[in-house]
Formats: sequence, structure tokens, C-alpha cells
Amino acid sequence: MYEWIKALHVIAIIAWMAGLLYLPRLFVYHCGAEPGSKQSETFKVMERRLLKAIVNPAMIISWLTGLYLAAAGHWYSSPWFLAKCALVLALSGVHLALARWVKDFAADRNTKGQTFYRFANEVPTILMIGIVTFVIIKPF
Repeated sequence: MYEWIKALHVIAIIAWMAGLLYLPRLFVYHCGAEPGSKQSETFKVMERRLLKAIVNPAMIISWLTGLYLAAAGHWYSSPWFLAKCALVLALSGVHLALARWVKDFAADRNTKGQTFYRFANEVPTILMIGIVTFVIIKPF
């Protein structure tokens, strides 16, 4: 059963990361749309659906399967695992920020520009590199 849970974990992480990388890109384009325009309303639908149908469920499945794998593998006291957990918590914080920005755009309250979202788009990638490095290489 462990291998099946691990496969589900990897699939969920891929979906979660895809959403975390795509949402900020949508925000970049949404910034250029006039509030209330047809284009802006289309972006709102895309952002909401991506968050609710893919990103949120993928995060939940990633967390649940990850906790199972950690318990089954007895990883809780491993230094690499604790470092990975810190980065996963940071990634979850990014997720929460993205969800808040979806709500801001939905209410036409966005105050940030395209440059901000371009930089925000890089944060999940940097965290993912660290997480994958800790899991695969286990440097300590």
C-alpha cells in the first residue's frame, strides 16, 4: 500500500505545483485587464476554478499522503525531513497568499502590479527545488 500512496502523493504534488505556478501567471495577465471587463471576468472564473478544483484538493491530498508516508517511513526525526517540512510549510503559505489574491481579484481589489506577480511566480519554483533536493539527496 505504501507504494500506491507514494504514487498518489507524487501525482498530487505535480497538480499542486502546476496550479501554484499557473495562478501567478494568470494574475500577471489579469492585471492588464480593465476591472469589470469581459476579459477580467473571464480571468476571475479561471482563477477561481483553478484554485477550487485543482490547487486546493491537490494540496489536501499532498498533505494527507505526505503525513502517511512520513509516519510509515518513520521520517519524523530525520533532519532532512524537518528541513523539507519547513519548506512545505512555506509552500503552503504561498498557497494561502495565492488564495487571498484570487479573492482580491474577484472583488476588484487588486493593488499589486504585474512585476510583483512575476516575482511571486518564482517563489514556488525555488521552494520546490529545495523540497525535491531534501527528499532525493537527503543531504543531512
